[in-house]
Amino acid sequence: MAKFIVSPKLLRLKPRLTPIVSLPSSHFLHYHFPKPTSSSSTASLPQTLPTSYSLPPKPVSPLNTAATFNNVILDPRHLSCCMPDKRLKVAVLLSGGVDSSVALRLLHAAGHSCTPFYLKIWFQEDFENYWTECPWEEDLKYARAVCDQVDVSLQVVHLTDEYWNNVVSYIIEDYRCGRTPNPDVLCNTRIKFGAFMDAIYNMDYDYIASGHYANVVHPSADQSNKASILELSQDMVKDQTYFLSHLSQFQLKQLIFPLGCLSKDEVRQLAAKFDLPNKGRKDSQGICFLGKIRFSDFVARHIGEMEGIILEAETGDFLGKHRGFWFYTIGQRQGLRLPGGPWYVVQKDVKNNVVFVSRNYFSLDKRRRVFRVGSLKWFSGSPPNHIDQLQCKVRHGPGFYNCNFKMEHGEDGNDDIAVAQLSEDDQGLAAGQFAAFYERQTCLGSGVILESWDDRGFPVCAKALEIARMEDKSELGKPVKVMTKPGTLA
Repeated sequence: MAKFIVSPKLLRLKPRLTPIVSLPSSHFLHYHFPKPTSSSSTASLPQTLPTSYSLPPKPVSPLNTAATFNNVILDPRHLSCCMPDKRLKVAVLLSGGVDSSVALRLLHAAGHSCTPFYLKIWFQEDFENYWTECPWEEDLKYARAVCDQVDVSLQVVHLTDEYWNNVVSYIIEDYRCGRTPNPDVLCNTRIKFGAFMDAIYNMDYDYIASGHYANVVHPSADQSNKASILELSQDMVKDQTYFLSHLSQFQLKQLIFPLGCLSKDEVRQLAAKFDLPNKGRKDSQGICFLGKIRFSDFVARHIGEMEGIILEAETGDFLGKHRGFWFYTIGQRQGLRLPGGPWYVVQKDVKNNVVFVSRNYFSLDKRRRVFRVGSLKWFSGSPPNHIDQLQCKVRHGPGFYNCNFKMEHGEDGNDDIAVAQLSEDDQGLAAGQFAAFYERQTCLGSGVILESWDDRGFPVCAKALEIARMEDKSELGKPVKVMTKPGTLA
């Protein structure tokens, strides 16, 4: 069995009602975990427990009959993503929300020994306004109440430094460079299934579970050298494989997603059946560390503001000013505050701090469907064979594109790049976002959309490009007043 090994100094459990795990930021290793030092430790997590491991005996309910747990009648399908035929030691990520709480209860009902963990990831002394707005105290209260129902002790893990160094700082730098990063993908790869896995590396858990809507299919015990597979969840609207698509095979091998076989409606119904204290709680929205703070305010705090100009892409007309290109992303409509719209951001000149906009973003001759992807990760370890029969997601949601791609070597010869072509046009493609690739139900992996587009990107006229390069833009005078197009709504 793969052992979790770290120095005892890295893990400090304080003797208190809610133990706190402190992990130095220097221990964090970005995307990957420490490489095992022996060949035996490279084996995948077992599908059965070693003979020395034991749990209190509990009858296993056959999957073709309903079962009752704590006076709650469960359809066998409710437990079908919980490995109910085994007895496992599972670390469960508990956020205080409904999804992770139902995941914990299902794993408990399946007979597993569960230890819930709450990740505390955001606090800086000089950001008291952000901290007071963040609902972490309420989250923790609900998480503890859910644990009390099944008499398990909640562990609180402090990963503040790791989150700041490997997610927040990355986001800030990407925005400074004109890209649009995805915090949820980064949080999964670097924190929830990165730094947290490192923190519990010596605790000998069989699996780590969370309330994600996804399904992991692990190989049987006699084929443990084969890869685990990430599949779409039952609920295509809530499906979160896009956010999990950049995990490594090593990470995937250690995960269970109990909600992968259920719809969101069923999860809500189970929350009511279990009488969870948070059964009526709304789903969280937005970036977790910001709470109720606007993201633009957060970016302004860290990157600052630098006045620049807004130009019409087709004419070069000077339309107005902005606070910095990093506040805008390709396809953005809200927040431009320009008359005569609707206007859309179509390009950004990072060097000269210029934002190009257009009212013709959806015209047929200016649509995007070809783009380049770098930082590729494949769960199988290599690109798929059938590269012309794939599907692609360029954002979270139920929508897919049919796609094909070809591989090419990066400029340095080390990082492979894929040139992807979608079956339909998409105006929201933005550098820094992830493109996830699928073959029917299976998520194959993903990469980061690059800045370099093909020649079918949105055209910016020569006059606009020339004005963008002007050193003294005060010579432009006052912005042009553009009338609203007939038959359009601003």
